[in-house]
Amino acid sequence: MARATKVKNPEGRMSLGEHFKELRNRLLISSIAIAAFAVLGWYLYDEVIHFLTAPIERVKSERGDELVSLNFNSITGPFAMQMKVAIFTGILLASPVWLWQAWAFLLPGLTPKEKKVALAYFFVSIPLFFLGAAMAAFSFPRLVAVLLAFTPEGLANIQNANDYLSTGVFFTLAFGLAFLLPVLLVAANQIGILPARTMLRGWRITLFLCLVFSAFMTPDPSGFAMIAMAMPIFVLYWFAVAVSFAMEKRRAKRGEDPSNRYAGLSPDEATPLS
Repeated sequence: MARATKVKNPEGRMSLGEHFKELRNRLLISSIAIAAFAVLGWYLYDEVIHFLTAPIERVKSERGDELVSLNFNSITGPFAMQMKVAIFTGILLASPVWLWQAWAFLLPGLTPKEKKVALAYFFVSIPLFFLGAAMAAFSFPRLVAVLLAFTPEGLANIQNANDYLSTGVFFTLAFGLAFLLPVLLVAANQIGILPARTMLRGWRITLFLCLVFSAFMTPDPSGFAMIAMAMPIFVLYWFAVAVSFAMEKRRAKRGEDPSNRYAGLSPDEATPLS
């Protein structure tokens, strides 16, 4: 079917309706992959909960008789929490699938050279996503242990289980997404829509946006989780700025002018991507 379509439409042009059908199919494949891995996440719930609650158990054992624990405040709380953990586990484990579907949705509109560059960015984004998730998994228990240590002796620290566990799963997923920032910034620089000097001048706005993103993705009223997430994101931003400057310097040596990259192109002509 695909070969016959290609023969009838050698340039691969698609109508608006066909674009929406393509998007629907990509979303359907991503949803099925997430649902399949969510089933696995349902059976891995005990292991995930044990990992997330380990710092609380450690503080409880160190403090002896003092009350440090999690508490569900509704009868449906445990079931809702298991569903949430299963879904977020599915999103995390299915990330190669839905990241590829997002990338594949853009590929038909690119030239062969652009497709090679886009595929390179995709293969870089997968390990970066898992690296961010791994960093969150490594830092979250230590962050919790540090914060619980501020509880005065003789006082109880009873955490709402839904809030605590939601913070843990959001924290892990958000770190994975945040580690995709340098890929997006460098890609925008390479196609000529985001110069390195513009990124350099906008560092204050970027810092603010990092804090807003971190506050949204970490439902922790204390703000410590927000700062712990925003700091590595901001460091990655500067890494993307450095890479973009190096790429622009390389293009300048080849005599390319990014500001005139799209000059003279017709609306139907593919844009060059170096």
